[in-house]
Formats: sequence, structure tokens, C-alpha cells
Amino acid sequence: MARMQKTLQFPRQRGVITLRSLLLLFAGGLLLLVLVAAISVSFDRFRDYMTDQLRGHSRDGATAIGLSLSNAIDGRDPVAASSLIDAVFDSGRYLSVVYLDNNGEEIAGREASLKEIDVPDWFVSLADLPLPVGEAEVVRGWSRLGKVRVVSHPGRAYEDLWKVTVRTAAGTTLIAAAGLVGLFWTITRLLRPLRAVERQARALGRRDFRRRVDITSTRELNQVTHAMNQMADDLGQLFEGQAKLIQHLRKINNEDSVTGLASRRAFEQRLKVEVESEERAAPGVLLLIQLADFVLYNQTYGREEADRLLVRIAAAIDSFTRQHSDSFAGRLTGAGFGVFLPGVSRADGLIWSRNLVEELDGIYCDLSAPMEVSVHAGIAQAAGNRNVRDLMAAADEALRQAQAEASSACHAADTERHEHYNSETWRTIIEQSIRNNQLSLWLQPMVREGDGEVLFHQVFSRMKTTDGWIKASIYVPMAERFGMIPDIDRWVLEHSLSMLRAQPGIRLAMALGVVSVASDEFRQELLEKLATSGPERQRLQIGISEQAIHHHRVQVGLWVRALNRLQVPVIVDRFGVGGVPFSYLRNLRFQALRIDSSFIHNIDSHEDNRFYLESVTTIAHSRGVRVYVTGVEAESEYSALRGIGIDGAMGYHLGRPFEAGQGGRSQ
Repeated sequence: MARMQKTLQFPRQRGVITLRSLLLLFAGGLLLLVLVAAISVSFDRFRDYMTDQLRGHSRDGATAIGLSLSNAIDGRDPVAASSLIDAVFDSGRYLSVVYLDNNGEEIAGREASLKEIDVPDWFVSLADLPLPVGEAEVVRGWSRLGKVRVVSHPGRAYEDLWKVTVRTAAGTTLIAAAGLVGLFWTITRLLRPLRAVERQARALGRRDFRRRVDITSTRELNQVTHAMNQMADDLGQLFEGQAKLIQHLRKINNEDSVTGLASRRAFEQRLKVEVESEERAAPGVLLLIQLADFVLYNQTYGREEADRLLVRIAAAIDSFTRQHSDSFAGRLTGAGFGVFLPGVSRADGLIWSRNLVEELDGIYCDLSAPMEVSVHAGIAQAAGNRNVRDLMAAADEALRQAQAEASSACHAADTERHEHYNSETWRTIIEQSIRNNQLSLWLQPMVREGDGEVLFHQVFSRMKTTDGWIKASIYVPMAERFGMIPDIDRWVLEHSLSMLRAQPGIRLAMALGVVSVASDEFRQELLEKLATSGPERQRLQIGISEQAIHHHRVQVGLWVRALNRLQVPVIVDRFGVGGVPFSYLRNLRFQALRIDSSFIHNIDSHEDNRFYLESVTTIAHSRGVRVYVTGVEAESEYSALRGIGIDGAMGYHLGRPFEAGQGGRSQ
């Protein structure tokens, strides 16, 4: 049997081309292609240059002879004209010099052939330089005597072109030969330690991509170390390429190609989660914006200027959303945009929206002058049982009311509808709740896909008011806006550590606010608290939103490394929102990703989001990073997630939040 296996394996391998030979053949072919391309480009450019020189020389010669026949001698005298042409022609710089009368009859002329050119005939045929003709009028006083037709001799041009071509080919061939020699030496050296590549493959199987082996003193070990480190770098680049590809696909499916804002489909998908999802549904304001007379602007200034205008408008809208926590925007139509502000009352939303409309109007007017343009907007409040369709219809109705005005305007719908707290009321409520300790710790289970075992509990706070418990998704955006979220995060951290000390078998995860992550003081304080705590800190996962990582990459990078040294797990929270490239996974050690709920809502009917989630899961697992999803509210969604390979899921369908100390009773 062993002999049969040997017969089947080794003889076949002898006939297979080696990797070194294949790379050399490919590189040689590529260099040959570069050689041909370089010679062709140089040949064509110099050929065009010589053609222009011949054209200019013919034109100048014709002009000079025409002026001589018109002024220096009598052009009506054939003998004198012939003598002049002979003198000019004998210089050897012309192929043909002919003096024609008004009837086209030749008065005098000389012609030569191309046989005396010291260039191979095949090159002459290949180059085939055009022979431009230069003409000039011959006049005497007010009488036209005829014209001179001159063709420059291309002999010198052919010779110069031949020399340039030969030198270019020789130089390029020399460089290509040196490159092949260098490539052969490099490939031979890099492919020598094949057994080390096998060891590196085993290390990669253990998901050890970042660790580099120290250089040893022996020659053999140095070769092994070099090969392993090279492989690690190559796989790191491969991961980065895959990440960029998946990010590009996500942009194609979820981002507007011109403005970079969310596409209409992605905006409506996320809006559904914010408005209709039981888990995240919270009061807020939807703002619809429309640039008036954009079609006329496009026709007047062109598509490029119209796109430039849209980019400027989108940048202003994006800056506006960054000032309001958890808000997001998208491009809905050609010149129509949508913005959602969670946790905002209609009165506050109307004030902020009018300020935004005023800013957009200034941008639009500056770029469209002297056209008379305007910006219209309509807002509607998301509250109660209003679904996305009703909310969009109400905002659209307000937009139509604003468009009835000649100038820029912003109108609000449903002025008689009960309004949520305004910003000052929110500020007072949050300050009193923090001061009077009217916060409560709530838990929601993250279950493992398959057996439903609880992996950990997500912790967050709820606020007790006279109207009852207020979910974090409602007041956290306002707390972020007022800069009070660090106080809430401190409260959650203290109570989470106390709970971990009291219950050794439980694991928790908490998500930090963007303002908290951006604060140097808070980051340092959190590290100090975790450092002084006991081993329970290893059972607390710290969640950092992807946008906070993107906007504070250096600070977060140092902070994550400090948390790693304390053996505190770190999770990327709200992964996928905002289109941030996730190449940071290559350099920072995160234990898990938590996919934003907007990708999970109705995933059973959203193939693009399912493909994106599958791709992200594959890449994350290749880095040893777990993938969790949130916002699972229906059995159909959970069924669609099965088979993707996620590590855990959370949502009202799998387990509703409950107050800590209530024994897991759902609320």
C-alpha cells in the first residue's frame, strides 16, 4: 500500500511546475509586457514629436521660399526660380520642393528618394512617418503668381527615431534582466525555508497573527524566523484586503455614492428600528429636507457642480448629526435628505432644524448665485403607535407646507400632538436622577446560538420618574448631548463591580457613551477603578462604540491596550453603524463585536445585511474575535441568524430586560 501511494503521489509532482518557476515566468512575462509598453509609448511619442518637427520645417521652408520668390527675385522668371529652388534643395533637408503656377502647372522643382536613409527598411515601414506638406503663396504686388509646395526630408527623423528606439529597448532590457536576476535571487531566498511555512500555518491555525518571532543567532533559525514573520505580514495584509472588500460592499449597499450619507434603503431600515422596534423605540424627531429648484441648478451648472453642492450639503448635515448623539442622516431623493434625532422633542427639533436649514440655505445660495434658491424642511415627532410610514407621511406633509412659502422655511407637523420633554426639562430630570440616585441597574441576557445558554448579561440603567421607568434608549441621547453620560457610566460601573463581587458566577457587559470615551479624565478614572478591583474585573466586558473608536483612534488604542493588560475584555459596540472601516481589528485586541440592531431588524428578508453579517463573522473569527448580535425581536429573525456562525444573540425575543435583584423577571 505504501508503495502504491508513493507511485501515485511523487511522479505526479515531478511534472508540476514549481512555484519559483511560475513566479519567474509570470514576472518575466510582466517585464516583457512592460518592455513592449515602454518602447511603444516612447516610440509613439517621439514619432509624434518628429512629425511635428517635419511639419514645422516644411511650413517654414515653404514660407521662406515663397517670400524669396515674392520679394528677393522675380517669381515670374522660371530660370531665377529654378536657381533658388536648386540652392535650397541642395541642402539635403527637403524631399521635394515644387513651384506651381496658378493653374497647378509646375514651373520649377526638385525631388529626392528615401533610399539613402541609414535605417533598416522594416523599421521605415513600421514607423511610416507622415510627410506633411508645407505651402506658401508667391505674389508680386497685388498679383498671385502661384504657390510653393515643400516636403521635408524625413531621413534624419528616421535615423533619430531609430537611435532612440534602440537605446530605449537596450536600457529597458538591461533593467528587466537585472530585475529578473534580483527577483530570482529574492524568490530563491524566500522560498527556501518551506518547512518553516508549515509551522507558521500551524501558528495561524491557533489564530496567532500578530506575534513575531525573535531573530536567533543561527543561520537556519534566522531563515525560519524570517519566513514566519513574512507569512504573518502577508496574512495581515490579506485580512486588511478582505476587510476593505467587505467595507466596500457595505458602502455599495448602504451608502449613497455621491454624498457618503446612508442610502434611502439603509436610512429607512435604521429608522424602522428606532421607531417600530419594541426594544429601541423612543420619542424623536424626523426631519425631511428638500433643496428647491435643484433640477434647474443641475441644468444650469452641470452635473459636476450639482454633485459638489450635494457633497457640501451632506457635509453640513453630517456635522449636524455629530452634534446630536445617536442621530443619523441619509439621502432619500436627488436633492432630498432625511435626519432622525432620537429623544428630541418637537420644539427643540424645530429650533435645531431651522438653524440647520439656515446653514444649508447659506451654502445653497453661495453656490447658486445669482439664481434664487431656497431650502425647505418638515419635521414630525415619533411617538406613540406611529409607524415609519405614518411618520414619513407626517414629515412630508410638513415639508409640503414649507414648500408653499417662497423663501426657505421649516414647518412642524402635528402641533396639536402631545410633545415629549423639551431639552431643559430633560436636563433637569437627568440631573435630579443622578443627584438623588434615582437610577436602577437592569440586565438583559446574551444567549449562545444553538443551545440558548446565557453567555453574559448586558447591563444598563433605567431612570425612575413620576411617569415611571424611562429606558436608556430614550434618555441616553439627551445625557450625551448635555455631557452627563460619564456620571451615568460611573454609576453603572460601580454597581456592576459590586454585583460581580456578590455573584461570582455571573458575567456582565456594559456599553460606554461616546462622551465618556472621549474624556481623558473618565478613561483614567475607569482604569484606576478596574486596577484596584479584584479578579471580578475579568468578568466585566467594556463596550466601546465603533464611532468612538473612529473619532478617537489614538486615545482609544492606548486605552484598549491598558484594558488588555488588566485582562478586561473589550467589545466593539454598535458595529457597522456609520460606515467606519474596521481595519483597526488588525492592530487592537478586541474580544468581540456587537452588531448594531439595524442590521438585524427584518434580516430574514434583507439578503444584503445577511451577506454582510456572514462576511463580518468570517473575518472576525479568523482574528479570534467573537460576534454578537442585538435587537432580535422575532423568531423569523433568529431563524435567519442560524447557520451564519454568530456566537451570541440578544433581544426581546430571547430575553427581556429585568431589574437587577428581581430574579430574572422580564419587564
